[in-house]
Amino acid sequence: MPKQFFKRYSPDPKRIRDTPGLKFLGTRLQQPNLWHFNRHSISKGVAIGLFFTWLPFPFQSVFAATTALFFRANIAISVALVFITNPITIPPLFFFAYKLGNLVLGRKPMGKPIEFNMQWITQSLAEIWQPLFLGSFLLGLFCSMLGYLTVQVLWRQNLRHRMKLRAEKRSSKNDVSGLK
Repeated sequence: MPKQFFKRYSPDPKRIRDTPGLKFLGTRLQQPNLWHFNRHSISKGVAIGLFFTWLPFPFQSVFAATTALFFRANIAISVALVFITNPITIPPLFFFAYKLGNLVLGRKPMGKPIEFNMQWITQSLAEIWQPLFLGSFLLGLFCSMLGYLTVQVLWRQNLRHRMKLRAEKRSSKNDVSGLK
């Protein structure tokens, strides 16, 4: 079950609360939903993580953790999902965001070829930042809403399935005891 998987690989809340660098947060780190794996905290954590995955700026995990703290979402999930963007996935994801931003703004993409290196990015930033940020923001909103709803639906389906199995088990148990 996914709940056990997440529990096994998530950090220990007590250890995080006792981390000296996080003492300034005080009792805010002791809120139960930050560490529990229930439908609401997980779905909010997924939404936050997917939103910050798309934003093209550094320290996405810090922003995701801070937002999770504010919205009482699962911190581990929100920070883990930010790492969807990594050096391998960033170029295609942000290229797609740039293309979407151009489409929404009604602009044509840049005429010069796109290169994914720091020199090209710094030279072209004035031209690409608006479509890149708009596309990233829109994709972040879309993916976060889709992620939130997906977790809600899957969690409820799983709960219904487990309840159905439990009812069938009870029913079969009653049928066997009724035959005696």
